[in-house]
Amino acid sequence: MTDAYIFDAIRTPRGKGKPDGALHEVTAVRLSAQVLDDLSDRNGLPPDAVEDVIWGNVTQVGEQGGCLARSAVLASGLAESVPGLAVNRFCASGLEAVNLAANQIRGGAGEAYIAGGVEMMGRVPMGSDGAAIAVDPTLALGTYFLPQGIGADVIATMHGITRDEADAFAVESQRRAKRAWDEGRFARSVTPVRDINGLTILDHDEYMRPTTDMQALGALEPSFKAMGEVMPGFDKVAILRYPELERVTHIHHAGNSSGIVDGAAGMLLGSKEFGERHGLTPRARIRSTAKVGSDPSIMLTGPMPATEKALRAAGLTAADIDLWEVNEAFAAVALRVMQAFDLDPGVVNVNGGAIAMGHPLGASGAIILGILLDEMERQDKALGLATLCVASGMGAATIIERV
Repeated sequence: MTDAYIFDAIRTPRGKGKPDGALHEVTAVRLSAQVLDDLSDRNGLPPDAVEDVIWGNVTQVGEQGGCLARSAVLASGLAESVPGLAVNRFCASGLEAVNLAANQIRGGAGEAYIAGGVEMMGRVPMGSDGAAIAVDPTLALGTYFLPQGIGADVIATMHGITRDEADAFAVESQRRAKRAWDEGRFARSVTPVRDINGLTILDHDEYMRPTTDMQALGALEPSFKAMGEVMPGFDKVAILRYPELERVTHIHHAGNSSGIVDGAAGMLLGSKEFGERHGLTPRARIRSTAKVGSDPSIMLTGPMPATEKALRAAGLTAADIDLWEVNEAFAAVALRVMQAFDLDPGVVNVNGGAIAMGHPLGASGAIILGILLDEMERQDKALGLATLCVASGMGAATIIERV
């Protein structure tokens, strides 16, 4: 089997997903096209160098509808002979795009791909595409559907994760993100977003709130308490599904949950022969990939079985992994992964995560994998693992090895 290598990884800064966000006037196609062009230009690639562009985006309606990947190719400087594939595995879409590309290369279906994703959450609101699991009662009732925030609170209740622990994790995410920016840890990979005149619109993660402290978070009301306890009473659904629960403890709020943001990220992947032909030095090898289905009701437990599956495929144990990136959809998700694998907090999300910098759904998987690679190089570490929880009960994971 052919090895698949990562030759480069870039991302845009993340802008607030609101009308006053710096990227609000930028479309998903345009932002994606810039990432494709920047990846191609800085690696000196001819326009037709890659086999395909595989691009994740979650809310595939309106200007993010159709095959966004192909639209981005046509809006970029890549050759029209390069096709595009849009993929949607909810929050893991960007990572799934990378995994698909890597496995195509490993199987001999093309020598090189650009893979990643985008989400403009301020322009195309989350959930505006509808979802059968949420709106079709014949499916929602049978799966004991719960909104993600309720699911995160159920996970916290089940595993004894407290509000103080979640808030402390959020404060640390903010602190680590500020340190990473202050020390220039993202400098290699962040590509500023430019307007049509070439002027910079955004060159930093806009969502960050580095002055956040425990007192400020302690003043926030739980975001999902009313939804759970009053209307429409999702706590009762949770207790029907998990009768061992006496009640649901609501600990999540805007300060310890991921931020709504705009952003994009991409990776250049290829075979060893592709790199040699174009004078490129591989940075890491894709060691293994994994995807799983998991409990569709609480829906956010997929990182555990996905991680176990990826470790088995690579012939590794959790103790072999030097650095971890766990998407911070909600504080309890990352804390549960750390709890399940008995991880040292010092090796998990060392540069902060989505609580501090935001979670642009279709891009986040590629973002955290790129951040992981940069940090492995900075610390001179060999093995890293990235994983995400996924809506409707799925999980994805990728293990990379530096070369």
